[in-house]
Amino acid sequence: MLIVRYAKIVMSLVLASFCLLVTFDNITDYATNYLFVEHVLSMDTTFHGNALMYRSIDSPVLWQIAYAGIIPAEGATGALFLAGAVRLFQARNAPAAVFNEARALTIAACVLAFLVWFLGFMVVAGEWFAMWQSATWNGQEGAFRFYTAVLAVLIFVNQPDGDLSAAPKRRRTDKKKA
Repeated sequence: MLIVRYAKIVMSLVLASFCLLVTFDNITDYATNYLFVEHVLSMDTTFHGNALMYRSIDSPVLWQIAYAGIIPAEGATGALFLAGAVRLFQARNAPAAVFNEARALTIAACVLAFLVWFLGFMVVAGEWFAMWQSATWNGQEGAFRFYTAVLAVLIFVNQPDGDLSAAPKRRRTDKKKA
């Protein structure tokens, strides 16, 4: 069905808009978002005296490097989602095999998004740097909402599409026979 293909395109576009907006915000409001990275890596708002403090990073240079890695990763994710949506749109009327192959960029974007928001925010920031202990600088809830949406889109987009001509046709009723 064509509507399913359009749904996959729209979902890819929506995820692209989120990732690109996050990237834009991180660039245009660099100082505020840099503070987030600084506090998470320095672990200065975690539980007092926790045994994980040996993991804290107190180097502004390393904070900058970490943030310099996050921003392009988010931007690349958004660019992949956008390119995926464009590719899906281009293949929307194509045979199933072509459309199914066109999903590759969107699937790659989902994997990269999962790496950024799950690995980066949940595993590294959340657990390694104990971000979960911070009442102020805790981005786990937001990350969870996003990577859950990404996983749902990944599952949906990964469902194979059939040929459009193979779609069941509506039954026409003949009013004269009634």
